[in-house]
Amino acid sequence: MVQLSSRAEVEREVERRVNHERRRLEAEGRASDRVHFRRPAERPFTAAERDGVTILLGGLTWKHEWLIRSAFQSASYKVELLPTPDVASFQIGKQYGNNGQCNPTYFMGGTLISFLQRLEADGLSRREIIDKYVFFTAGGCGPCRFGMYEAEYRLALHNAGFDGFRILLFQQDDGIKAASGEPGLKFTLDFALGAFNALTFGDVLNDVSRQIRPYEATKGDTDRGFHDVMDRLSVAFRDRRMFHVSDRAPAWLARRILARHAVESLTHTTGKIVDHLWGRQTASWLREARERLAQIEVDRLRVKPIVKVTGEFFAQTTEGDGNFQMFDFLEREGAEVLVEPIANWMMYLLWQAKANRKDRKWLDMTKPRPWELQKRVRAELKFRRKQMLFGVGERLCAHLYRRVINGLGGIAHPLLDMEELAALAHPYYHSFARGGEGHLEVGKTIYYTIHKKAHMVVSLKPFGCMPSSQSDGVQSAVMSHFPDMIFLPIETSGEGEINAHSRVQMALGEAKAKAKIEFQQALESTGRRLEDIQSYVADRPDLRRPFYRVPHRRGVIGTAANFVLHVSDRMKSPGLFAIGGSKREQPSGALGRAV
Repeated sequence: MVQLSSRAEVEREVERRVNHERRRLEAEGRASDRVHFRRPAERPFTAAERDGVTILLGGLTWKHEWLIRSAFQSASYKVELLPTPDVASFQIGKQYGNNGQCNPTYFMGGTLISFLQRLEADGLSRREIIDKYVFFTAGGCGPCRFGMYEAEYRLALHNAGFDGFRILLFQQDDGIKAASGEPGLKFTLDFALGAFNALTFGDVLNDVSRQIRPYEATKGDTDRGFHDVMDRLSVAFRDRRMFHVSDRAPAWLARRILARHAVESLTHTTGKIVDHLWGRQTASWLREARERLAQIEVDRLRVKPIVKVTGEFFAQTTEGDGNFQMFDFLEREGAEVLVEPIANWMMYLLWQAKANRKDRKWLDMTKPRPWELQKRVRAELKFRRKQMLFGVGERLCAHLYRRVINGLGGIAHPLLDMEELAALAHPYYHSFARGGEGHLEVGKTIYYTIHKKAHMVVSLKPFGCMPSSQSDGVQSAVMSHFPDMIFLPIETSGEGEINAHSRVQMALGEAKAKAKIEFQQALESTGRRLEDIQSYVADRPDLRRPFYRVPHRRGVIGTAANFVLHVSDRMKSPGLFAIGGSKREQPSGALGRAV
């Protein structure tokens, strides 16, 4: 070994070695034919395989998964649900995946590999597993690790010995498609509408369950009721009778419609949309679910802080170890959890497409000169027509979501106004900054604080999630401008559950104190004793029904505080209130502004 006596000699030696390595690599490059990397071609999932291939689903709440499975089954696909991701799956995912990945890939990749390994243990060969199963999941692109999920799943499957296992992708930016361009997964109108209904029903049912369970009079009633409802809805979604003109029109009219292809296509398209979204079958399912859940008795006089959960898509949605089972933990600790619907994410994608198009208006098309009025008018009309289509999509989605809310009792929360969220967040987090949910985490935190919708906001995200980490950094400035805000970011992983729960407990203590003070102020403003309120409620069964609509007072957050104010109004003027909590006349005076 050469002994170097001075810094100059060390630097010369380093430079010599670097130059030597550079010459070696250049020579190697000249000596070989360089081929640009191409994504390996994947064996397609074909229509001929449809009857013999099982599609695997997972990663959402059990309510969403049950209904989506039924939507697939209604289109004659074979479907199985993966188990809820747990810590053991996380460890398997880390074993076979790359280091430093977003933990949803570890949880979901490990769950998938574990499921396939159990199939192998039950007697299937790896070749049979690869031929007979495919995985359907979400994907995307942009400046975060979400764009690498698909590649990470493939790598982990390859390392686990299941090389060639097929992944069907729901693209965040490109819509639903199979990465291989396969025709086996055919998205018919019936299937698309069924999947849309499944997601919407799942969102609203998940919201309603989290509103009822903290106040159930008999422990376990909510879980039993929702399992009954989900059993019935799953069968109904699977066995839905699809619209056909022969079943709905007189024979003579049906023959004439079917004889003309254009008329038949228009009739069936319109009929299927109306039947799925507003038809008798859908209405009857909502009514039956509402009637079953209405049997649960609730006690809204329990004082509980409302905790809004935001964050990264997987962490704020999954119900297992992927978010430290945070929803159940919060409920056990005495909170009412306000969950995030998948539909808000869909609305964000629509808003993002509309806003990006507006921002790039004259980049995507040639801007006419000032004197070319005719060209300018044509360009403006073309732009406004496309923007109008986005607007129609937003309004239609919000309308259909409200339809399900009203059908399931009317107590679920409506979708948020994306324009308002963007306006609230933009001074702190640019609304065109992409990745994950972009500015939504900041916007939601401000929204639920200033509109008095939650006592506390918890943001759940995978360890090292870039978009959420940026949002957390911004939140320090947000909290300085909104001193009443209780915001807690939690990074999730396969370990650290005790530490995360401890942090939540400490923040939740402050939220509980706020809820108790708010309730006490509301009660004192009525001039009544709590015992009088309790006695009045005990004598009126309608006030103990889960779908009794309690008006939300401006400035009042908690369910118990709003309920006390409402019951006091009823005691004072019972004739002003119709059954279900709606008012025939709006009371005036200080009571409505009490808290």
